[in-house]
Amino acid sequence: MKILGLDTSGLVAGVAVVEDQVLLGEYTVDYKKTHSQTLLPMLEELKKMLELDPDTLDAIAVASGPGSFTGLRIGSATAKGLGLALKKPLVEVPTLEGLAWNLWGSSRLVCPMMDARRNQVYTMVCEFVPQGEGFGFQTLVPGQPMNVEELAARLNAFGRETIFLGDGVSVYLDILKKTLKVPYRLAPAHCNRQRAACIAALGEVYFSQGKTVTAAEHTPRYFRKSQADMDLEKAKRDSKIEIRELRSEDIEQVSRIEAASFGMPWSAEAFRDLLDKPGRVYLVALWEGQVVGNCGYTESCREANIDNVVVAEEFRGRGIAQAMLEKLMETGDGAGITAYTLEVRVSNQAAIHIYEKFGFRSEGIRPGFYEKPVEDAMIMWKR
Repeated sequence: MKILGLDTSGLVAGVAVVEDQVLLGEYTVDYKKTHSQTLLPMLEELKKMLELDPDTLDAIAVASGPGSFTGLRIGSATAKGLGLALKKPLVEVPTLEGLAWNLWGSSRLVCPMMDARRNQVYTMVCEFVPQGEGFGFQTLVPGQPMNVEELAARLNAFGRETIFLGDGVSVYLDILKKTLKVPYRLAPAHCNRQRAACIAALGEVYFSQGKTVTAAEHTPRYFRKSQADMDLEKAKRDSKIEIRELRSEDIEQVSRIEAASFGMPWSAEAFRDLLDKPGRVYLVALWEGQVVGNCGYTESCREANIDNVVVAEEFRGRGIAQAMLEKLMETGDGAGITAYTLEVRVSNQAAIHIYEKFGFRSEGIRPGFYEKPVEDAMIMWKR
């Protein structure tokens, strides 16, 4: 039995091949490059090193969620494409179970934690129990999003030593230290993040149990909608928001919003230069007919540099920035844009969080890029 495993559910990207309970090869990268840049080259390299004929695979196991929305989409799309092309079944391995499989056979409670932001983690609590010649799962708390304090309270109630792993551990370790009343351990570097080898190995178990789906049937399990999706839905429900192209009559209001929001705002003349200029797309957001925000991009060689995403202060928190970005990138995608980039103040965590929801990732720093006040800029890309 030969299983290909894929995991792009978090910051780690991994591919692995397991055959008859032997790990033939594994490729893991936890670096700043996006999964869309790394996954297919890793697959090709593993195929070359193993002299792998894809037709000899019995199934493709994929981390099915929860996890990063963009990461899960990339892994699922790749698994579906391979499954359809090779006519192979897919094995959906819950990400948290794959994480826990790193600590196979542990006598302690195992608690994988993935950062879900806003003081929450995607988590489960399980233990390994003897089963045949090995161990099987016994789930004590099923996989779900959970407040960190609530997780600690549940573990305290079990009264047993627990071992933690996952990217949420370092984020919320201070809270765990303050709230846990039971002994705990932290998994070491070689087994504290997602591994495609675990997805493949557990996929082999599930495949033998007949737990497969067709490539057409497979969909990732997000556990909850992204905040961007929820904000957009709220904005649409309110039916008060409209996104359209910049017009000459908007420039006075757009200039006022810029002046109130930025230390070095664009002038009205700069906005007038945008009208009908080739390679420039500029949008405004209207709330009940009033211009309340603007954003745009400059295109060069099918790459777009996004400019000045801003919403008037009194209208923030209503999903307007997300709605503008959604429309802007829909426009760019339709025009053949293949990559987007932008700069943002390193202290502007609210904006960085929004961009991350749309799949942007940090790829560098421009020292002293901003003035009034002077501050570094984070360079972000979505490729």
